[in-house]
Amino acid sequence: MSDPSAKIETVERLNKNLALLHPGSIVTLDMSTPAGQRGKFRSTFIGYLQKHYVLVQYPDSSKMGTFAKYIAPGMGVTVRGLIEGHEGAVVAFISNIKMAIQIPSRILVLEFPREVSLQNLRGSMRIETYIKAKTKIKEEYWGSVISDISVSGCKLMITNGEKLTLTEDKPIEIIIEDFQGLKNLKLAAEICNSRIQTAGVLLGVKFNDSSKSEVTKLLHEAVISSS
Repeated sequence: MSDPSAKIETVERLNKNLALLHPGSIVTLDMSTPAGQRGKFRSTFIGYLQKHYVLVQYPDSSKMGTFAKYIAPGMGVTVRGLIEGHEGAVVAFISNIKMAIQIPSRILVLEFPREVSLQNLRGSMRIETYIKAKTKIKEEYWGSVISDISVSGCKLMITNGEKLTLTEDKPIEIIIEDFQGLKNLKLAAEICNSRIQTAGVLLGVKFNDSSKSEVTKLLHEAVISSS
């Protein structure tokens, strides 16, 4: 026989985690069509009724394109939202669309989730992304792309950098000129490893402690990025 107290604790924990998402918080909706086409769109968390449903704003139709025609009851959705706090964390849950309503505005009604996960950004969480950047090595600037990022470091592709002479522990500066409203973000880092690839040189880099604040800002935007 199951322990009723354990069930109560599970429900309380679920609601506690979901309640960390405040109304008006930006969330990402990750959806898949029956044919396997994936779409990732920004939305706004509206609220929820315990054990019944979760409400999120219908994504901007101008950014959904033909994907909008697949939005229908039963479609699976992964919702991720950022919690603002001392360290920052991500709330995530998997649900299905119950219905879309038009009044008072376009809203997606989701089934109430069975599980809500909470992951602190200070952990080993690594996020796949595509962030264009410039990388300063010595006194030269190179076009580059951040392909994934965590609070401690990232993978960085240096475009056409095959002629670079790179060694571990070499200091570099990564400049993000414009990403999701962030302007001229500068991250101090050191090279941990490098390898030649077809598109250039792939670096594994470690962020310096002095860039902690800037890295956190970038990581927050990467979590909710629709790109």
